[in-house]
Amino acid sequence: MKVKYRDLSVKDEKMKNELLQAIDKILSKGQIMLGPEVEIFENQVADFCKKKYAVGIGSGTMSLFMALRALDIGEGDEVITTPLSWIATLNAIILTGAKPIFVDVNKDFNINTCLIEDAITSKTKCILPVHFMGKICNMPEIMKIANKHNLFVIEDSAQAFGASIDGKMAGAFGHLGCFSMNPMKIFSAYGEAGLILTDDKKMYEKILSMRYLGTVNRGDCLYTSLNGKIDTIQAAILNIKFKYLEDRIKKSQEIAKFYNNALKDIVTCPLTETSEHVYLSYTILTPKRNELMEFLTSNDIETKIQYPVLMPNHSAYKGKYKFNAPVAKQLADQMLSLPNQDYITMDEASYVADKVIQFFN
Repeated sequence: MKVKYRDLSVKDEKMKNELLQAIDKILSKGQIMLGPEVEIFENQVADFCKKKYAVGIGSGTMSLFMALRALDIGEGDEVITTPLSWIATLNAIILTGAKPIFVDVNKDFNINTCLIEDAITSKTKCILPVHFMGKICNMPEIMKIANKHNLFVIEDSAQAFGASIDGKMAGAFGHLGCFSMNPMKIFSAYGEAGLILTDDKKMYEKILSMRYLGTVNRGDCLYTSLNGKIDTIQAAILNIKFKYLEDRIKKSQEIAKFYNNALKDIVTCPLTETSEHVYLSYTILTPKRNELMEFLTSNDIETKIQYPVLMPNHSAYKGKYKFNAPVAKQLADQMLSLPNQDYITMDEASYVADKVIQFFN
């Protein structure tokens, strides 16, 4: 049996036909950029996350950059974040001119809220938590800290669309919530796409302008900005995929529950007690990560190491920022993601679990 880690082909014929019809409609009309499908997409997400406004953006990385710039974060400001994320998070901060301040994580991969206040200085302007691999951070505590110190909060919810705490969705806690909808995500387009959430009307109007180079009606430029528009085809694709999202999340959760039961005495499984985890990936921890990965590969099981290099240790930034993150370092050395997407059958999941158990036996 061969088990892929991720397969981006469209296997559901019903959904494939819906996607092709939606694309054909756009090509026939010719509204390739910011067509009516974009507003439908934005309204659906805003309603789903119980926020007043949503702005479709061309990518998740651009949504982070524009959120930071919309809050006038730049030269001389400090942004508190985690060292454990995809490099997009750090790049967005750096490109504003702000300075990243790294706070270590908990064993659940998310930022350790007990360490945040010690990192706050007179230059701190924003906290930027990352909901790692589908598990939401302790947002109530982060918002409490932010309100106490008069700080902005931007949620990097790129990996956690649909995750929640007590029914409140990822991206709905902070002043701005940012998402990526690229093909690797739970709620995914077939190209780059992103979105920003807010309840602030003025901020909403500012971001609408910023995604079109800071202009209003393609006329006067009010803000120095880049092109951040989402294209109509990706919005239309997301409108179709939205109808299948709940089933996709449930399937990933079902597989995760199976893995937890089968592997809990063998490896360290994902923690789930504080949030509704959507499992962008099912990530285990083991000191024998590399050996296990090699063994699974030899048995035709594809796995993935998510972010083995901490963001400040990438070549572009190494040595530029002092940080102390022993937990993040340990996690980066031990984590391994198993196949858990919605196309995985339970027979395939059983095969994966059996091979993990076989390795340790």
